Amino acid sequence: MKLELPSREVSLKFVYYGPGLSGKTTNLRALHERMSEASRGQLLTLDTADERTLFFDMFPLSFRVAESHFHVKIYTVPGQAIHASMRSMVVSGVDGIVFVADSRRAAIVSNAHSFEEMRTHLRAQDLDPRELPLVIQFNKRDLNNIRPDEELERLARRGRDWVFPAVANRGEGVVETFLAAMRMTWRSLDERYQLEPRLGVTEAQLMQAVAEQLGVTEPVARLLATRFGVAP
Repeated sequence: MKLELPSREVSLKFVYYGPGLSGKTTNLRALHERMSEASRGQLLTLDTADERTLFFDMFPLSFRVAESHFHVKIYTVPGQAIHASMRSMVVSGVDGIVFVADSRRAAIVSNAHSFEEMRTHLRAQDLDPRELPLVIQFNKRDLNNIRPDEELERLARRGRDWVFPAVANRGEGVVETFLAAMRMTWRSLDERYQLEPRLGVTEAQLMQAVAEQLGVTEPVARLLATRFGVAP
């Protein structure tokens, strides 16, 4: 995070991490499509011939809350094994992470490998993965041979991270995942830097502003309650 108090400028960085073909770029495209044209910047993407991300995808988002200006950059990392060094560079200075997992049983090992690699890269950038806000998205819930909801419920209840289902190519779960990442990141940074009294911005004001940029009319709390691991 970069904070400039005289001008009330806040800069945040989010990274979508995960194994190759899990749906990171699909998430960004869906988010970019939903965002207000007045607040979103150009979606920058560099793909290979088979439409796999070569370096990273990114788009900036800018909006105002009360008297403060928020500038958010949202990145993906390339999933291919040969781009491990690029993934390490992309997570530098990150404020919040979304880990996009493939829901298929065949992807359990690749999900686990990518998750552990992410933790290694964060530590290499002097970031503590235990303290960094993290949201886990299990994408591709529309496919066959996926891990059942009950299994992901148990997984979510064991950890502290919020876990969401998604079908990103239909836009399902994309907004919920991003709103959760924004809320968790704000709470973490507010606890560390006392942002609310310094900026005069409450969590409710911030979340309402982000929801408006996404065209969300449903209460944010109701959307976030769609996550796994929430008691009935």
